[in-house]
Formats: sequence, structure tokens, C-alpha cells
Amino acid sequence: MKYKSSLSIKLKIVNMSILNKSRTDEVTDRYLAGRSSTLVSVVVNIALTALQICVGLLSASQALIADGVHSLSDLVADIVVLVAARQSRNPADEDHQYGHQRFETAASLALGAVLLIVGCGMLISAYFKVQMPAVDTVHMAALWVALLTLVSKELLFRYMLRIAERVRSSMLVANAWHARSDAVSSLVVALGIAGNLMGFHLLDPIAALVVGLMIVRTGWRFFWRALSDLMDKAVSEEESQAIRTTLLSTPGVFGVHDLRTRKMGDLTIVDVHLELDGSQTVTAGHAIATLARQRVMDQHHVLDVMTHVDPVVPLA
Repeated sequence: MKYKSSLSIKLKIVNMSILNKSRTDEVTDRYLAGRSSTLVSVVVNIALTALQICVGLLSASQALIADGVHSLSDLVADIVVLVAARQSRNPADEDHQYGHQRFETAASLALGAVLLIVGCGMLISAYFKVQMPAVDTVHMAALWVALLTLVSKELLFRYMLRIAERVRSSMLVANAWHARSDAVSSLVVALGIAGNLMGFHLLDPIAALVVGLMIVRTGWRFFWRALSDLMDKAVSEEESQAIRTTLLSTPGVFGVHDLRTRKMGDLTIVDVHLELDGSQTVTAGHAIATLARQRVMDQHHVLDVMTHVDPVVPLA
């Protein structure tokens, strides 16, 4: 009996070591992929910010200047993402015993806050421009820069989203969709500038106003989602049911109750009560609970599973 228990424990240790190594490799891959895509975004945003603001000032386009400020906020967001991605891969320590995954959630919260501040500032500026619109016609160069920005941001969005979905990072997904919102705002800017060139001078500040509204909407969405995760929001009902199904399919598990989940960055922490045969030994029950935990961690995006065993009498 002692030999069997010792062998069982050794097998569990080996399995957990393999699982931990897999988790470490996954974190490293996510970090490297996120860093490379974000660095590309940094380079693109530096170039676009300088180009948009300079041409916007020279061509007297309020909308293009607003879009340049938007690109500048993207650059700030990229820096936040780089710092958060580096911090989130740090292992658990005495002060953060569940790891540092929530640095990514905090980064998404900061990203949303930055967008809200920038968007509100742009709305105030655009409002006064609409009240007292300039009668000057913007230069044709502003339209070409707006179109170049539109194409660049759309390509950047597709590139970043593909990487974000591959590594399953909500922070990178948020940053990718931020690039998509930039592409849409650049389209609005291009339409406003085109209208100005056709003699409708009010369209340029109106375009700046629309861009501000879009930025505020995007910022609020990211901010609220991250805040909900920091307040221990549960995973979706579909994901919760999938975890429950995995647990119930584990040999020796007769029932599951009090299944609770909460987000930890892009991962999930699960607490659950497992109903096991009360007539079996503690060692056997522990082995079943360990197997159920490992199956969930293997099949779902889960950081840890805390199990509580409830003894029951199985029906004949």
C-alpha cells in the first residue's frame, strides 16, 4: 500500500511539473508575441503622429490634428502594454501569491482611462471649433495623409488582432481594436477633409467632433471591461458550463456544486465542490480531485482550480 501511494504521488508530481512547464512556455510565447506586435505598433504610431500633426498644422486641418493626437495616445497605450506584458509574466512571489496576470487587466484599465481623457479633450476642442468654424480651405496634402493613416491603421489592426487571438491575450485584443477605432476615425477625418475641400468648411471640425466621440466610446468600453474583471467578474455561462462538463466527466466524480469562477488577467481561477464516493480512502479521493483539477487546467484557460471534496453515497 505504501509503495502504491508513493508511486501515485511521484506520478502526480511529474504530471504537475509538465503542466507547470507548459504554462511557463505559454506565458513566454505570449510575452514575445505581444512585444513584437506592440513594437511594430510603436514604430507606426511614432511615424503617423509626427506626420499627422505636422501636416495638420501646415494645412490648417483641425480634424487631422485631432487624429494626430489620437495616434499619440496610441503610442502612450503601446508603452503601457509593453510594461504590463513584461510585469505579468513574472512568477508568483510573497506579495503576489497568485502571480502577476492582473497587470494586464490594470493595463487595459489604464488604456481605457487614457482614451477617455483624450477623447473628452478632443470633444471640448472640437465643440468650440464647430461654434466658430474657420473659413479657410485645408490643403490637399491633409487628405492624402488621412488616407495613408486609414490604410496603415487597418493593416496594423489585422496584424495585431491575428497575434492577439493566437496567444489569447485580452490586453492585446484591446490594443488591436484600438487600432481599428483609429482606422475608422481616420476614415471620418478623410471625409471631413474632403468635404472641406469641396467648400463645406464646417465638416472638418465636425469630423474632429465625431473622432472624439468614437474615442470616448472605445475608452469607456475598455475601462468598464477591465474594471469588471478587477471586481472578480465570473466567466461567461458557456465557459462555466464547459468547465462543469469537464469536471463531471472525470472518473469518480458523481456531482459538482458551488462552482465559482473569477478572472485573473486572461486566465481564470476556479473554486468547486466535488461529490465523491464517501466509502473510499482519503488517498483515492485526493487522487480523483487532483485528476479533475488537472483535466480542467489542460482543457481550459485556467490558472488554478481549488477543490473541496464532499463525500456522498453513490446510487446503485
